[in-house]
This record gives sequence, C-alpha cells and structure tokens, in this order.
Amino acid sequence: MPAERPREHAPPVAAARRRRLRADRARQLADLLRHQVLTGGFPGDVLPLEDALGQDYGASRNTVRQALDLLRAERLVERQPGVGTVVVAEKYPHGLDRLMGLAETLHEHGRVTNEVRTVGPVPAPACVADRLRVPARTDVLYVERLRRLDGLPLSLDLTYLPMDIGAGLIGADLENTDVFRLVEKITGQALGTAEITLEAVNADAHSAAVLQAPRGAAVLMLERLTHLCDGRPVDLEFIRFRGDRITMSGQLRRAA
Repeated sequence: MPAERPREHAPPVAAARRRRLRADRARQLADLLRHQVLTGGFPGDVLPLEDALGQDYGASRNTVRQALDLLRAERLVERQPGVGTVVVAEKYPHGLDRLMGLAETLHEHGRVTNEVRTVGPVPAPACVADRLRVPARTDVLYVERLRRLDGLPLSLDLTYLPMDIGAGLIGADLENTDVFRLVEKITGQALGTAEITLEAVNADAHSAAVLQAPRGAAVLMLERLTHLCDGRPVDLEFIRFRGDRITMSGQLRRAA
C-alpha cells in the first residue's frame, strides 16, 4: 500500500494555532512593557501609541493590543480618552538582597504604619519551636500586623519570637517601629542573616478581607527566618504581600 500522505491541518486547527502563537507574542511583549512600566521607562507615565509600540517591538497591532489588555488586567495601566494608555501602577520595590524591615525598605515611597491585630504569648507549635530552637510548647511571642504604606494595605505579617526577646516587645511602639529595630535594641546585637522562601499563594478569606483584596487572589508569601549576627534564630515571619502592590527584586552573583 502506498504510504498515507500527511493530512493538511483543518482550518479550525490552523486558526487555533495562529491564535496561540499570537497570545504567546502578546505575553512576551507584556513582559517587556511591564518592566518599563514598573521602572519609570515611559516619560510622563504615558505609553507610546500602539503603532509606535508595534514599530519599536516588531509586533502587529493586534499583538500590541493584547499585550496592553494583559497589563490593564494587572491594573498597571489604563486607557484614558484623549491621553492614551497611562501608567496607574501602585507597585513598590522590595529588595531581596539586603536584610531590612519594611519601613526601611520603602522609606522613599511613603510612611509605613502597622495595625497591631494580635500580640501576646502562645505555645510554640513544634515546627516553630524547631526553627527558633526553643523547647516545643514553650511560650513564644506571636505578633500579627496589617502593614500599610500611606494608608494603603500592603502586607499581613505573622511573626514568632523567643519569649526572652518577645517580652521586651510587649508594650513597645509596634505601630510605628519595625520589629527588626526593636530586636536589635533589646538584644544589643545586630541582625546577621536570614533564610527566605518566596512563593505565590491564594489569599484565604481572612487574609483577603484584611488586605482588602479579592478572595482567592494571588498574594506573595514571604517566609523569613532571621538570625542575630551570632547565628541565633530570633524572628520567624510569614508575610503575605498584595501582589498587585509590591515587586520583589535583587542582585544575584554566580559562584566562582
């Protein structure tokens, strides 16, 4: 029997492939434009016209429009009649290459305040006790804070500290002072290093309500275990950031 000739793709399949490729190109363009949006790359926070963007990036008008739709869905830009596409992002940079509190990190962007929702001793769960190197079920200080930048909800912080340090935080000005500064004052030591894990998680009902974010929206979860300069672990945090208001950045070096 003669070999069966490959069948030509049916028109719907070919059309679907074209749509998929166009969506890929739109996503790629959105990634390039997002960086410009977040780093102030457009003068006056106004993006060039669609035709100009197409010429600059070698993209079709449909691809440019789809890319801008993606950025609008992220609430980074919006279309204003008579003006064009403008930047409306309220994302703030959070560096990952230095060990600093939120107020220290964002001091150039506004005033960070803390709504202290809970503060007091709790029996340490086994996993917390192990990380802080204290006996299981020993009391540790638990602090829950809603952190705002110029009144805008930014993060929900859950913090555990050994009680010999945490006792000094009870009654301290946690509304206006980073825990890092208080820990250094109480211990008389500088902080040294921290182990961090960063991942995206869906906001539970409680977190969403506190952060004024849609229920189920993705938030950035930063888990951080901070040590004093002598190596003692003193601060275990679980921080949920609104992903639409924070961007993480850092500088990495390849080992020799």
